[in-house]
Amino acid sequence: MKRALVTGGSGSIGAAICRKLAADGYYVYVHAHSHLAQAEAVATEIVAAGGCASAISFDIGDAETTATALLAMLADGPLQILVNNAGIHDDAVMPGMKAEQWTRVIDTTLNGFFHVTQPLLMPMISTRWGRIVNISSVAAITGNRGQTNYAAAKAGLHGATKSLALELASRGITVNAIAPGIISSAMSADVFSKEMIVDLVPMKRAGKPEEVADLVGFIVSEKAAYISGQIISINGAMI
Repeated sequence: MKRALVTGGSGSIGAAICRKLAADGYYVYVHAHSHLAQAEAVATEIVAAGGCASAISFDIGDAETTATALLAMLADGPLQILVNNAGIHDDAVMPGMKAEQWTRVIDTTLNGFFHVTQPLLMPMISTRWGRIVNISSVAAITGNRGQTNYAAAKAGLHGATKSLALELASRGITVNAIAPGIISSAMSADVFSKEMIVDLVPMKRAGKPEEVADLVGFIVSEKAAYISGQIISINGAMI
């Protein structure tokens, strides 16, 4: 059974991805940092439904802590599916943005990608098969007022996705990014009113976490073996 790690697996999109991958027959590690109880609840739900999952907690912004956690996971063999979903936003217009806000978002979203991905690469390469999916954002493509730090971090993932895809293409490993628009979640509900969504999204609705998860499920499948280095938008025709 192939094993998958989903960072930020306790949130709305991450949990939906975990459920989808488990339903497709993968063993899923549901990652969280400060919301371990939520990750455990997702893992318990998956197991109750007949899938295989467990919760794991570490701070992806901390290189040493992440390396230790991954080393323990690798003791049971390579991880062949990685979904880099964890990320945070700390919004402020750039003239009023504090250095800590910039650094915090970059450390989690972009440096966290490196901290998690790099240690898993050689074991994954040894299997000659792998899938890496980076969850980005429409903000990385269009920009967004008050999110210079977040957009920069997510746009950094786009460049990393394309470069890493080139490095791993001959090893049977694909690397892609998925850039969601407005997706229904507790976080988006606090930011986007129904009226705003109607104005911003041509489809006149927010996307569902399950729609993002279904796209991830396809990208990690054998059917998507020739898709790599791509930034795939899912945003209801916003762009």
